[in-house]
Amino acid sequence: MGINSPWQLLLIFAIILLLFGTKRLRSLGSDLGSAIKGFKKSMGDEEAANKTAEPQILDDKTTTETRQTAARETHEQK
Repeated sequence: MGINSPWQLLLIFAIILLLFGTKRLRSLGSDLGSAIKGFKKSMGDEEAANKTAEPQILDDKTTTETRQTAARETHEQK
């Protein structure tokens, strides 16, 4: 028992259309579409936040140069 032909599917859609009406089905469709868009947007925002939260790894040369510059500045201020 199941939907075996396109005519059965068409009959089901016709019954749903008669029960709910075109205006209500259109409203449900737009609500569902906006919910999906909102979900995708929030997932994208979360991924962007995760990317910015990752620490930047500096190579040893840059770290050493930064420390030397900071030490020079501290020494010059004294």
